[in-house]
Amino acid sequence: MDCLCYVGLSPYFPRMPYDQAVACLIDHTILKPEATRAEVLKVCAEARQFGFASVCVNPFWVPLVTEELKGSEVKVCSVVGFPLGATSTAAKVAETLKALHDGATEIDMVINIGALRGGETAAVQTDIQSVVAASHARGAIVKVIIETALLDDDLKKIACQLAKDAGADFVKTSTGFSKAGATVADIALMRAVVGPELGVKASGGIRTLEDLRAMVAAGATRVGASASVAIMEAAAQEQASQTAAP
Repeated sequence: MDCLCYVGLSPYFPRMPYDQAVACLIDHTILKPEATRAEVLKVCAEARQFGFASVCVNPFWVPLVTEELKGSEVKVCSVVGFPLGATSTAAKVAETLKALHDGATEIDMVINIGALRGGETAAVQTDIQSVVAASHARGAIVKVIIETALLDDDLKKIACQLAKDAGADFVKTSTGFSKAGATVADIALMRAVVGPELGVKASGGIRTLEDLRAMVAAGATRVGASASVAIMEAAAQEQASQTAAP
């Protein structure tokens, strides 16, 4: 499973210092289309400072992020088929291979949502398997974005099972570009389907320490956030107040 750390709410994590425990859950994310080089560099600097699990960026920025994070333990994560998931499998594999060549070690791919909704489950599983095979052959992990806001509970379960059967390492709630993001109910459902073997990533709308805690309590082992620094500041303030208390 993913970086195992303790946030006081989940059996998935053993004990370690609180701020470090929070940081190693977070994929520090900048995926907005208008992001500039300066903004991506800032995110990399923040990731180094706080020790986040990864920096997650669009493929264009992977070479820059790889260079900026060199020598750190922060991983480089890139998105594939993002944000719609409706590109061809061949395009997703090509995008994956380029990102891995440029230094990514984690791939967050979007499933073919329309194919899933139309009952074309074999096509969806092949899509996932192809990206997983390309990634695993090069030592990278794959998180499968199922875009929960566009699915009913039955389809969410099917998507998670397809990802598990395809050999993915994580299932992930959302791109952050659809109608809604992660919910506690969706994380709990996803965890119930994949069991303890896979990671579950909550992404979309997670802006506070309380949001993060709720997702972890429901079964998340990674959280995608752009408000990562504010979350860390809240964790530090809480830890300081607890230390100062008589």
